[in-house]
Amino acid sequence: MNAVDTNILAYAHDPRDPVKMNAAFTLLDSLADGVLLWQVACEFLWVSRKLEPFGFTQAQAWSEIRRLRRTWATSLPDWHIQDRAEVLRKRFSLSFWDALIIAACLEGGVARLYSEDFDAYSQIESLTLINPFKTP
Repeated sequence: MNAVDTNILAYAHDPRDPVKMNAAFTLLDSLADGVLLWQVACEFLWVSRKLEPFGFTQAQAWSEIRRLRRTWATSLPDWHIQDRAEVLRKRFSLSFWDALIIAACLEGGVARLYSEDFDAYSQIESLTLINPFKTP
């Protein structure tokens, strides 16, 4: 299974960087076995308000989350995720929010997380971290 970080969802609707927008949209469109993480859905709804001046409305953001909920599996948090995030944060010197999303992936059986935020790591435990914007 595959998951995306909030930045991937945001770039897919942000016309300020057409290259990243196209790459994010193409990635989202290609992930048939995607998992929508609760944290990502919530963060996307929050950060998408910054896209309103560029024509992406809050109604469209809510609609996008509903579309992904119909298309992908949903991973809801439980207390094990918070406990695992505490360990990951210390072990890998991650921010709380980054540790939480990685813990959610690991607890949910996600194999790959697409994000531009984890260039320091390509793998954490069984989770592969991929920056879809990085050129080889």
